[in-house]
Amino acid sequence: MSTSNFLDEAIARGFVFQCTDAEALRAEIEAGPIAAYIGFDCTADSLHVGNLVQIMILRLLQRHGHTPVVLLGGGTTRIGDPSGKDESRQMLTEAAIAANMAGIRRCFAGFLRFGEEPAEAMLANNADWLDGLGYIPLLRDIGAHFTINRMLGFDSVRLRLERQQPLTFLEFNYMILQSYDFRELNRRLGVVLQIGGSDQWGNIVAGMELTRRTDGKAVFGLTTPLITTASGAKMGKTAQGAVWLAADRVSAYDYWQFWRNTEDADVGRFLRLFTDLPLEEITRLECLGGAAINEAKKILATEATTLVHGAEAAALAAETARLAFEAGEVAAALPSIDVPLGELEAGIAAFRLFTVAGLAASNSEARRLIRGGGAKVNDALIIDEGDIISSALLRNGTIKLSSGRKQHRLVRGV
Repeated sequence: MSTSNFLDEAIARGFVFQCTDAEALRAEIEAGPIAAYIGFDCTADSLHVGNLVQIMILRLLQRHGHTPVVLLGGGTTRIGDPSGKDESRQMLTEAAIAANMAGIRRCFAGFLRFGEEPAEAMLANNADWLDGLGYIPLLRDIGAHFTINRMLGFDSVRLRLERQQPLTFLEFNYMILQSYDFRELNRRLGVVLQIGGSDQWGNIVAGMELTRRTDGKAVFGLTTPLITTASGAKMGKTAQGAVWLAADRVSAYDYWQFWRNTEDADVGRFLRLFTDLPLEEITRLECLGGAAINEAKKILATEATTLVHGAEAAALAAETARLAFEAGEVAAALPSIDVPLGELEAGIAAFRLFTVAGLAASNSEARRLIRGGGAKVNDALIIDEGDIISSALLRNGTIKLSSGRKQHRLVRGV
């Protein structure tokens, strides 16, 4: 695939929110392969669906023959990025940061090819250069290029102050360190493009200015849009919490079902952003009307799940859903939980079992689910949140719990 088409396809798929000097960047890309990076701080041991836009644009970059660089914030995680936050981030121990970094590395396995050959992705850790910085040399050599007036004008700082939320001096330094990262990656790996979410615009521009002032080099910035659903919900959030990318944090079936539940109005947009399907095929799928749009949702779910869990697991998840929803069967591959047989024999209140099974985020939410008529046990509606679920309801060793039409769990007595 031609390297020069990357920016055009990124725009066509909806990845681009802002871009610095798009024509100069286009000329840079047309001149030959480039290296571009996105930074990920190590605040959890997995990335989640909210990070997928950044991961997928790196994947698109690589598909066009360019080199994606994944920068892990082993150094900056100790500070915390104030962008889009109302409160200071909790300080993590060195051991926690290292464990999170290892988990995040694994999240990229299905999306990028890593190696030493041209266009293969590279991993970097900003602790490699930030840990060795001396405070006084940093102030003298780097701090001199940042004015307080300019820093206060960036959204990451200004919005925090306007909301009268505390901004520590530690966090205030984050912009300087992220700028230093950009310059360092340009010097070490020839990186000429930094990509980030729309809240990173100020930090990216600051890094560009630092590189130009100290090294006389032109580098570029590109931001991706904040993705919300058609109904205005934040992408990747459910009643049960974040939808994680680590395969051991969410089952292939639950991940498939998350995408299958996409709103009709979002199908085309999500196919463009979160799959590799050709744009012509996506145009055909998003034009499907009525019940036929469900076929496009299934394709979206299977394509997205393949990237995280592999083709075999994605196909099994699709077949499990077909059996559960279309054939009316209890599929053995449905997500399941083990409950001590003694507890089942004694009986468990329905609301508590739905919470334990992960079909509700809390007991109160489970109560509301049941009172609202959204809960079933073995496909039979229950309306009393205090109903006792016992081993008498076991069918072939399992009890099927359902939240609405699309979320199911099997309870096994062990």
